[in-house]
Amino acid sequence: MTTQSFATTVADWAVGLMETLGAPGAGVAIALENLFPPLPSEVILPLAGFTAAQGTLVLWHVLVWTTAGSVVGAVLLYGLGAWLGRERLRNIVDRMPLVKLEDVDKAEDWFNRHGDWAVLIGRVIPIVRSLISIPAGVERMPLTRFLLFTTLGSGVWNTLLVGAGYLLGDQWHIVEESVGVFQKVVIVVVVLLIVWWLVKTLRNPDRPRHARQR
Repeated sequence: MTTQSFATTVADWAVGLMETLGAPGAGVAIALENLFPPLPSEVILPLAGFTAAQGTLVLWHVLVWTTAGSVVGAVLLYGLGAWLGRERLRNIVDRMPLVKLEDVDKAEDWFNRHGDWAVLIGRVIPIVRSLISIPAGVERMPLTRFLLFTTLGSGVWNTLLVGAGYLLGDQWHIVEESVGVFQKVVIVVVVLLIVWWLVKTLRNPDRPRHARQR
């Protein structure tokens, strides 16, 4: 299936949900998008805005329901991270080649210092917006703070994309194209970081595998 045909399929599915459930249908679609990142929010949200512009849905209803859907999806992933937990994660990492427990310690330290900003900003970055909930759960970030920053970040992202779809009307697909470019940049950056990390790891094969225990 090509990218374009997949986007069309998602659009048809989202339209069906909104026709059946109204604005809550858009919320359900976004909750599922958080759990399954291949579902593109850059298709669902502008389409919901376009639908509101046609008078089929109420704009503020769409914004409330899509943000609620984002939070529900994020909380489920947070729960997955909390279930996984630090010790289970460390046990998994300890059995993986190339990955060192020292790397886990560094990631934990970084998240403990910047967790609030990581969740807030992560919610407006494609791919990261879904995955950021898992380390928040692993680190047991206080749920009230997680909900606050998730709601704020999700509200900004949803308002931008729904609002763009509302204003662009039947040209809403321009949003998908623009966000698609942004997503490709994110993917390239992530790949480069992984390559850099692999090179650094392979150059230091004698690093102690076991770091501090918490």
